[in-house]
Amino acid sequence: MMDLTWLSTIIGAGCLALGYCIGARCPARIFVFARKAKIAAALASENKQNKKAKEPLEIEKLADILEDFKMVLVVRNDLKMGKGKIAAQCSHATLGLYKKLQHRAPKALNKWEMCAQPKVVLKIESEEDMLVLQDRAKSLKLPTHVTIDAGRTQIAPNSRTVMAILGPVEVVDDVTGELKLL
Repeated sequence: MMDLTWLSTIIGAGCLALGYCIGARCPARIFVFARKAKIAAALASENKQNKKAKEPLEIEKLADILEDFKMVLVVRNDLKMGKGKIAAQCSHATLGLYKKLQHRAPKALNKWEMCAQPKVVLKIESEEDMLVLQDRAKSLKLPTHVTIDAGRTQIAPNSRTVMAILGPVEVVDDVTGELKLL
């Protein structure tokens, strides 16, 4: 009987060479096209989300016209929060509104910063009154941020504690002018 191991070696080498040639040309394109399609779909999805998130707020137009801006923090008085809790909740509200405005109303934010970042803390007697005030602010195109507490310390979870409003002094005063200082 003849030894055919040399024949299998030649056939194996031939198959290896053929596989290399095919693999080097065709499948790479298939994988690259599939990968490019996935990347393109991901970028398209991200662009849609960014377009929604980056629409400038109406307050940007007022930043070009009016000079004095301020932030008002409206604290719910009915929750009977301690001083430290109020300070923390006001900080959350300030930072929440700041983050919202960073990309959607940078001119308004800059105008407020150029005015020395004035903040006024006022009190309101109920959640319902706060929501009515928020609707009034939104109707005048003022940006707002309501802080919702996690409920780990003094108050019930998901309680709306503080609302921040930023805008031209005259417009903000039109919304909050009836409230008293905390």
